[in-house]
Amino acid sequence: MDERAYPMRHKLERPKILLPSVLFVITIITTVTAGALYQGADILHSPWDIAKGIPFSISLILILGTHELGHFIASRRHGVSTTLPVFIPGPPLPPMIGTFGAVIKIKSPITTKSALVDIGASGPLSGFAVALIVTAIGLELSTVMLVTPSTEVLALGSSLIFKFLTYITVGTMPEGYDVMLHPVAFAGWIGMFVTAMNLLPIGQLDGGHIVYALIGRKHRLFSMAMIAILVVLGIFNWTGWFIWAALISVIGMWHPPIEDEYSPMDGKRKAVTAAAIIVFILTFMPTPFYIV
Repeated sequence: MDERAYPMRHKLERPKILLPSVLFVITIITTVTAGALYQGADILHSPWDIAKGIPFSISLILILGTHELGHFIASRRHGVSTTLPVFIPGPPLPPMIGTFGAVIKIKSPITTKSALVDIGASGPLSGFAVALIVTAIGLELSTVMLVTPSTEVLALGSSLIFKFLTYITVGTMPEGYDVMLHPVAFAGWIGMFVTAMNLLPIGQLDGGHIVYALIGRKHRLFSMAMIAILVVLGIFNWTGWFIWAALISVIGMWHPPIEDEYSPMDGKRKAVTAAAIIVFILTFMPTPFYIV
């Protein structure tokens, strides 16, 4: 292996495994519970009904885990020290899903454009690939039902890729009918939503890394413009964008500089960047949730 390509590889520390392992086990429990409750299981009176949540849990953890492992592997290849993927358990009671996702923490500088693009794009692209498969399987298991709501209900928006997968697996919906998502399909929907959120071209999100590799220090102005767009989307589409805009503003729109800011991006990274942009377009939903 060419040490010049990954100059810090020999200095990488061994990541700690205890805390990630404990949180992973807890997240399995909370997501299995959430999946069972979404299917109406009464786990207090029939504890074995909790097994109904296993397909949802496996699907969701597979997508989130693949996303973070993509970051982890790309980081190690480029000699960037990180933690192991850390799952964050959450409340299992609806409308929560038993987890707040998964993260890794980068513990050493990213010094090259190649590393920035590879690390930023590897997670969303790998997670998206798994989400595609999970969603297709889940839609095949889903049920087409007549919709007769008597009260207001929370509905899920559809991205371009979700609409396409629904069309090729379920077909055209008759008037008054909709798809009742199987838990596996719901996990796929969540995975695509998470992919789009991570690819938002702002700050130090995955999309922010890619934007910095493209435009360098103009990244901050671009991030500010994107925050303004989220506010507009919050006014006209989904009020949750206000929360995202506020959260990202608090975390920060600044991106740490890299050493090779002015060197051109190579062909491979241009292709990876184009793929990430396409995936963002396919998975982004202006209105992820709405009331019917």
